Amino acid sequence: MGKSELLDVVYKKVTNWELRVTSFKKIYLILVACCLLFVTSCSFPRIVILDDPLTPEEHINLGIAYEKKGEIDNAVEEFKKASKNLPLAYLYLGNAYMQKGDLGEAESYYKKAIKKRPDLADAYNNLAWLYHTKKENPEEAENLVLKALELNPSNENYKDTLNKIRELKGSGI
Repeated sequence: MGKSELLDVVYKKVTNWELRVTSFKKIYLILVACCLLFVTSCSFPRIVILDDPLTPEEHINLGIAYEKKGEIDNAVEEFKKASKNLPLAYLYLGNAYMQKGDLGEAESYYKKAIKKRPDLADAYNNLAWLYHTKKENPEEAENLVLKALELNPSNENYKDTLNKIRELKGSGI
């Protein structure tokens, strides 16, 4: 075997070795990629928080259903969820707190309803009725119910509230 044959054999072995190293690197990279894929796919489950699937109107309806069942606390929770996007919910919150006997909270929510929706006659009437119930602010109560009647003159409940407030004022309380 001559020098050139020996060099050919060495060259072939080196070339084979380089091919093996290159193949090994490829296999190694594929193995690492598979391991990373396995580790990430087997990790702890991720909790994904979606937006509320119910609309504000649906929360109102659910709150009303709870209210009818006497589950006022659940109703309050639903009305609060609705109030983020629907000012009418403040009226329902005021009504719920009125039913619970928490007149301070009821007053606060009726005032919020009036501030957010000045055209909401029920809020004026209900706040007037709250003042009548507390036997406080008879002048303010009368003004509130008159505003409700201005917005909805044919509502008999508002007329009844006005009569009750005027009776209370007439008795000197």
